[in-house]
Amino acid sequence: MSAGVRLALSRDLEALEKIENIDGVVEGPHGPIPVRRYLPANGRTPVSSTPIVWIHGGGFFRGGLDQPESHDVARSLAAEGFNVTTVDYRLATISKLRLSSTGFRRSPAVHFPVPVDDVVAIVRAVQREAPQGVILGGASAGACLAAGAVLRLVNDGAAPLAGAFFAYGLFHAALPRLERNLRRRLRGKRRFGHSPMLLNLMNLHYAGTRKAMLEAHAFPGGHALHEFPPTLMLDADRDSMRASGGQFARELATAGIAAEYHALPETFHGFLNRPNEPGSEAGLRLIIDWARGIQAKQA
Repeated sequence: MSAGVRLALSRDLEALEKIENIDGVVEGPHGPIPVRRYLPANGRTPVSSTPIVWIHGGGFFRGGLDQPESHDVARSLAAEGFNVTTVDYRLATISKLRLSSTGFRRSPAVHFPVPVDDVVAIVRAVQREAPQGVILGGASAGACLAAGAVLRLVNDGAAPLAGAFFAYGLFHAALPRLERNLRRRLRGKRRFGHSPMLLNLMNLHYAGTRKAMLEAHAFPGGHALHEFPPTLMLDADRDSMRASGGQFARELATAGIAAEYHALPETFHGFLNRPNEPGSEAGLRLIIDWARGIQAKQA
């Protein structure tokens, strides 16, 4: 992240430089889950009493704790006083034939619900440390996982989340129809977009089966959302996935959820993964201000 962006997000540049991040492991239903905790000001009590669990994107099949969308975002939030946990959830894979000492064997594939199970396990672990409430957020595929985790937690009778925030997520099993205005915004910018066919195949790869694609915890869009917490949604202006984000925001509003929606002008998908772009700073500013409002309500 550039010094200019850092200064814009935190009056005290030293706060960003002093962020302490600690790698650890939390046991989950499918085995150990690597996490990274970000503590403000060398472990001092954070300004916010409402911790954040933040989930990176990567199309369900790539990404990790070191990518800017995970690491840089978490550091920026911690510099503003939030205690942040990022999650190295299991990525979706396909089964492959591998040669072993006993001959060829097929490796197990990873599909839904495994990544959602990992996210839920981490949220529950953080909730045990913060009974006052937890904020859950995610970007791109991570937004879908986080939204699915929200419904899983509700259905499991877990403590309510304080809030949820999503950046340029895909929440529907099939990409909703692109409205005329969005098609105009994508014209001439195809390399920054995603075709509906590609996105729908990506969703099937993550879900594993067409039947699983219909499950609310896999793709919450189009399902009952009336028990969602207050939600912030950010979309990229020139991104075909905005068709899903905009529709999901409308579905939340219809369900009576306090949902705040922004499509950041002249931005492309993944702007939080490119910290030197103006869209990244603008998105982080919206997230920080919204999260502070949630924290104030929890106090």
